[in-house]
Amino acid sequence: MKPKISIIGCGKVGTALAVFLSKAGYKIAGLSSKTIDSARKTAKNSGSGTIFNNPEDAAKMGDIIFITTPDNIIEKICSNITKKNILKKKTIIFHCSGALSSKILISAIKKDLYTGSIHPLQSFAPYKKNQKSPFKGINISIEGGKEAREKGKEIVNNLEAFFFTIPTKAKILYHTAAVVASNYLVTLENFALHLLYKAGLSENRAYEILEPLIYGTLNNIKNRGIKNSLTGPIAREDIQIVSSHIKDINKYCPEFSPLYKLLGKHTLEIAQAKKKMDSKNIEQFLKMFQS
Repeated sequence: MKPKISIIGCGKVGTALAVFLSKAGYKIAGLSSKTIDSARKTAKNSGSGTIFNNPEDAAKMGDIIFITTPDNIIEKICSNITKKNILKKKTIIFHCSGALSSKILISAIKKDLYTGSIHPLQSFAPYKKNQKSPFKGINISIEGGKEAREKGKEIVNNLEAFFFTIPTKAKILYHTAAVVASNYLVTLENFALHLLYKAGLSENRAYEILEPLIYGTLNNIKNRGIKNSLTGPIAREDIQIVSSHIKDINKYCPEFSPLYKLLGKHTLEIAQAKKKMDSKNIEQFLKMFQS
């Protein structure tokens, strides 16, 4: 028999967990949220779950508790639900923050409860009736104590997702990687789009032009790895082309010049790892990127 689940925080992630854990055979025992309406909606969508005004009352109903609130109140919520010693022995408490480790659940750790974090590498939209599972086929990180990690693996498997574990001390590095891969990719494409706007292209047309290139590059990285996916003037050691790039960026959108040079410097490192480059060309590239 699967353990009972309590969820505190019925936003996008909390609701998704309630709905799809329920479909996976878990009993949603307790629900609590900032507003009673959001808890009611989650109970309706999941088809189960008793609603409580107080997080403490919802928490004591579960064998596993998910705190799916904003990061800045996770520690407070955990403290509130553990301070009265109302939770069952061997209760597992998870939070779903990407940046915070299980150490934030310090009040539970002091009570000898099991703690961990489960973070889906996924962007969640508001739940829509009969929607497909946002968990199926995605990657989910698990971190925390041994008991929590093992139970987390079961949960992820039942959600039809893929798990990977990370050391507690590496949680911030892991989250930084996710931010760079997702958020900073948006920033990078914004840079490229601005260059095309300056070239006279409309916003829609600019993206249409870049889209196949973006997806093609991602596909190459997947199939060939980073080094073997690098093409372009730095990989070809074309000093003149890179120089002309910097000249026009300085002329038409100088606010992006430092970013281009920084990216160029790190791209040069990849190019050097890919093949032996002429030392004079390396020196010229570095001079341009540091100017």
